[in-house]
Amino acid sequence: MKSVRLRLLILALLPLSVLMPLLMVVAMARWNADYDKVLIANVESDLRIAEQYLGQLQGNSARTLQGLADSARLATVLSSGALQVDRFLTTQKSALQLDFLYLLQGDALTAAKAKWPVIHEAAAGRMASEIDIFSAAELMDVSHALAAQASIDLIETEAAAPTDHDVEDRGMVVHTAAPVRVSGADGVLVGGLLLNRNLDFIDTINALVYLHGQSDVSRQGTATLFLDDTRISTNVRLFEDVRALGTRVSAAVRGAVLGDGETWLDRAFVVNDWYISGYMPLTDSFGKRVGMLYVGFLEAPYQTAKRAAYWTVAGAFVLVIALTAPLFLWLAKGIFAPLERMTRTMARVKRGDLTARNGTIGRSDEIGQVASHLDTLLDQVQERDKRLRNWADELNARVEERTRELKVANTKLEETFRQLVMSEKLASIGEITAGVAHEINNPVAVIQGNVDVMRMTLGEAADPVQTELDLIDNQVMRIGAIVGKLLQFARPSDFGTFAEHVDVAAVVRDCLVLVDHVISKQEIRVLTQFDDTPCVRIDPGELQQVVINIIINATQAMDGRGTLAISVGATSREGQNGTALRIADTGPGIPSERIDHIFDPFFTTKQGEGTGLGLSISQTLIQRAGGRITVHNREARGAEFLIWLPDPSSSAADLNAPH
Repeated sequence: MKSVRLRLLILALLPLSVLMPLLMVVAMARWNADYDKVLIANVESDLRIAEQYLGQLQGNSARTLQGLADSARLATVLSSGALQVDRFLTTQKSALQLDFLYLLQGDALTAAKAKWPVIHEAAAGRMASEIDIFSAAELMDVSHALAAQASIDLIETEAAAPTDHDVEDRGMVVHTAAPVRVSGADGVLVGGLLLNRNLDFIDTINALVYLHGQSDVSRQGTATLFLDDTRISTNVRLFEDVRALGTRVSAAVRGAVLGDGETWLDRAFVVNDWYISGYMPLTDSFGKRVGMLYVGFLEAPYQTAKRAAYWTVAGAFVLVIALTAPLFLWLAKGIFAPLERMTRTMARVKRGDLTARNGTIGRSDEIGQVASHLDTLLDQVQERDKRLRNWADELNARVEERTRELKVANTKLEETFRQLVMSEKLASIGEITAGVAHEINNPVAVIQGNVDVMRMTLGEAADPVQTELDLIDNQVMRIGAIVGKLLQFARPSDFGTFAEHVDVAAVVRDCLVLVDHVISKQEIRVLTQFDDTPCVRIDPGELQQVVINIIINATQAMDGRGTLAISVGATSREGQNGTALRIADTGPGIPSERIDHIFDPFFTTKQGEGTGLGLSISQTLIQRAGGRITVHNREARGAEFLIWLPDPSSSAADLNAPH
């Protein structure tokens, strides 16, 4: 973005082009949410109207049936015989628009009370009206026509829950019972209205909700009665003249309404289109959720209205931008040319041309003052740049000379320090070693020679003291071994080195074979993990000596029982690739006050058993190969030794790299 004009245009239009759309998005989102809330509130109100109508239907049925039970006509008919009662109830069934109407007395009433809660209530003197589910057999007992009306073939419906039957033959009935309280009679009058395929009932609900008293005549609404999740009475259409009887509600709605007992108020896909929907659970006289009452209206008209509103707002915004941008360019034209001239001047300065200047721009306002001030600053910058360059050349020469001196001094200091450390470490050991080699080896040789003379002189007479003589031999050999280790520690170069490229994992496997006779006699479990690693350069015998020494120490620390974990893996240290060998035990660990001295010469935790030179020699051998050996106590239990050896190919690459 190099154009000053473009920058100024963006600066001016940024609030208009960014903040206004952001505010529009927030406002439209809020409006959309409020709009959706209004739609949900509408469908909730519609659902309450449908619920009230269903409740009114039940209440009216109960009051009408109670009026009949209390009527003088029924009292007269009851005294006229069973045939007259049947004729009278048949006539009243049609007049009351019921699907069945009968009188229960005696044993029949006792059996029905145990089966139906509404009849139990009526027998106790209280009229009752509930929704109950009649099986196909129970409908058949009442009327074959009712059983045929209730039977509905199920239609496979997308997103519905799986089912194992093809026909819904149960009936949902408005079940009403009223106590007969006329003089000389004792019984219950029972009536029912089957809601399966009851199109008058569902169309009345639809008319109440969507055709009367509604200011929004554009709403295209539907109503449905569900038995379980199956539409048994609906004005939802599969086709123009075919109602969607036998189709089923989605599994999501079924789970929320019938499963959890919630009222669903949200958008839902109904048969073949999206509706703003309301579903409420229906319970029978036993308190069990047996169906749902649904009302809803098409979502499409409202989505169309939303899109139209969005496009209107977007169009207005584009129009405002189209009118504002040219107007701003026309007003800002007077300041573009000087600013662009200053921009070109600064670009030349940026490329290193300190002689670039704005010159006279023919303006005396703030822009002209800025241009003049900028030229003055550039004059000062050019002068200072000239002086700085002179100083920089002189300073660079001095720094380079001083750097060379420091490098030489630092190299000498590092070399001197290494020599001092090594000399200090080995000075005392070297003196002791020389004395030991001279003062101990000669007496030891004399002792060994005299013991041999004693054996030869005494012959069989030496048998009683043979044990003591063998003990002297063993101790003389031990003294020789101690002297040898001491000499190897103090003067390792005297013993030579035969370094070669070694696979650490292979050496460790060989070591495990060599110490197997020690491990197998104890309850020690060995865990190994050998990853692919680069070969290292070391004398394999020396590496084997270090590994065996650490393994033996670990087995002794575990006192005959525990776990020995050995792993080999590639790792880097201070930017250099290498191989890490970890040997961990589950012993008591190393006391904190001794862990810093574990590699010191003659330091041992096994008094009277070792020389204290094993780990010191191991450290010397590893360091001579360019590696490191460390130890630490594990958090759980035991100690862990870490041996790191460099990758010789990585070391060579580092040495040959340019400095």
